[in-house]
Amino acid sequence: MRWDDLTDGPGTPERARGLFEADSVVTRTFDTPEFRGITFHEVRARSLLNRVPGASRMPFEWTVNPYRGCSHACVYCFARKTHSYLDLDTGIGFDSQIVVKTNAPELLRRELGSRRWTGAHVAMGTNVDCYQRAEGRYRLMPGIIEALRDRANPFSILTKGTLILRDLPLLQEAAEVTEVGISVSVGFTDTALWRTVEPGTPSPAARLGAVRTLTDAGIECGVLMAPVIPFLGDSPEQLRETVRAIADSGATSVTPLVLHLRPGAREWFTAWLAAHHPHLVERYERMYAGASYAPTWYQRRITRQVHELAAEFGIGPARRGAARRTVVPERPAEPAAAGPTQLSLL
Repeated sequence: MRWDDLTDGPGTPERARGLFEADSVVTRTFDTPEFRGITFHEVRARSLLNRVPGASRMPFEWTVNPYRGCSHACVYCFARKTHSYLDLDTGIGFDSQIVVKTNAPELLRRELGSRRWTGAHVAMGTNVDCYQRAEGRYRLMPGIIEALRDRANPFSILTKGTLILRDLPLLQEAAEVTEVGISVSVGFTDTALWRTVEPGTPSPAARLGAVRTLTDAGIECGVLMAPVIPFLGDSPEQLRETVRAIADSGATSVTPLVLHLRPGAREWFTAWLAAHHPHLVERYERMYAGASYAPTWYQRRITRQVHELAAEFGIGPARRGAARRTVVPERPAEPAAAGPTQLSLL
């Protein structure tokens, strides 16, 4: 469903109440080519530092997510389900109904200054991309990075957006006083595949160009090779070409991650698959039967192939103990209650 009533009153979905300040929601559209068809819901969030549930396998405890929804429009995006928590559509609505936490920088600065905050590592871009198209207009990340820099608080960013280069001077300043980990997501270099499954993202070549710029500027940058898409991006030739391009970009590490299809994403991806590659629907049903993840044997095979290719091209997997530098996506869970320790789902 669409979010038809965005006031913080009786018409607002129950799950949204408590997440935003009262009477803080403003809906905007912009008649420019890059934002045509996209609606922005500007909100003032009540909290920004979000604790990852204890049962999570993630190598970090805290995240910051200034946006919900993502104009990258990746058909496989696992975060689609999170839009349903506000009664928003998880398909085209996830791509075109973007929630913007306009007070993110000031709120983060206040929370980092709390006596309860211990300076733990903060991961960004683990749900939806903090450098998606909206960031070009709202410019939330400079203030967020400045707040982390000023507190010498370690952080990491995962992105598909080349807009991160705008903030390179701030990243360099932060890296002088704290640990900064950057990862760029590039699952494949096949341009035909990219145009259909990641239509709102910069090209893989552009992303790898950003990796080169970051590493040349002294910012270590790894590549999360994700997702590796079964039967479409996993041939030996495709894997070889992708790892070769990653190595040529100067990336400090490469970490493969096979496509996973959680509820919300699964339905949207399956519909796309039926429209573009109907002959693969049955194979996917068998591979992902009753599960969100590909079989362990398949994941291990891809990991082994990528690591062997990485060694051949002179780039290793993520170093042991460097988990903070290679950010992997969160396992989303519906927020139970508002507060500074809840898991935000953008």
